[in-house]
Amino acid sequence: MRKADVSWWERVKNLKKKAKEVRIEIIKMIYQAKSGHPGGSLSAADILTVLYFDILKIDVTCPKWISRDRFILSKGHACPVWYVCLAKKGFFPEQELSKLRKIGGILQGHPDMKKVPGLDMTTGSLGQGLSAGIGMALGAKVLKLNFKTYVLLGDGELNEGQIWEAAMSANKFNLNNLIAIIDYNNLQLDGYCHEVMPIEPLKDKWISFGWIVEEIDGHNVSEILSVLERLKECQEKPTVIIAHTIKGKGVSFMENNPEWHGKAPNEEEFKLAIKELEETRNNGQLDFYP
Repeated sequence: MRKADVSWWERVKNLKKKAKEVRIEIIKMIYQAKSGHPGGSLSAADILTVLYFDILKIDVTCPKWISRDRFILSKGHACPVWYVCLAKKGFFPEQELSKLRKIGGILQGHPDMKKVPGLDMTTGSLGQGLSAGIGMALGAKVLKLNFKTYVLLGDGELNEGQIWEAAMSANKFNLNNLIAIIDYNNLQLDGYCHEVMPIEPLKDKWISFGWIVEEIDGHNVSEILSVLERLKECQEKPTVIIAHTIKGKGVSFMENNPEWHGKAPNEEEFKLAIKELEETRNNGQLDFYP
């Protein structure tokens, strides 16, 4: 069925359901690995779900299709959410998810484009993803190819100076085919962003660097879909979406808790997390928006 044949709210409903499935798989794979980053993976789940199951122009039968949209997860430690979306999209068997961080598996603790089909960039060292995205977007212009490049950044990652050098470059080269998305959950490894290294006034900063700025609720699927749908059309300048999110979204004891930046749940915590996520999937909770 084509998108044109599906109503807007049917698309939103399907994406909400998919995002809940993605969250459950994130918890399962991190628990099985006994290692990983649940907080930032859960906060980005709605954004990646909308991208991979509605917006991105990609072909699982031809992962290296030259005209595909590019996506870079600059905050590479949140790769579990990326892996789940890629598997559910069909880039590799879902059985691989149980091998996260295990010998013989393809899913490393940080994304490796040489091992995982569907990856456009190996990430892990924070601050580098936007620069790589600029290279891809600039390459599209030079080769006259019609694709978009999307880069998901962490808010703590914005402490890296390279991000702002890249922001200047994107404006200089008028990369209107580049879309950056900030997972603004206000938490990083050592605590709250405003305490570790304040990044506000964030919107004004990006405007001063010559970017178009959109600001959304990063868990409102309808809002995410709406802005990304609109940005498919050419803009005048590079665009950044400031997506306000909650770290650990969907699991009560992980939400807004910096302790869950980079640790796996024990058996009791795992069962509680899955119970909460299963209940929200079955009774419609997390559907805060139409």
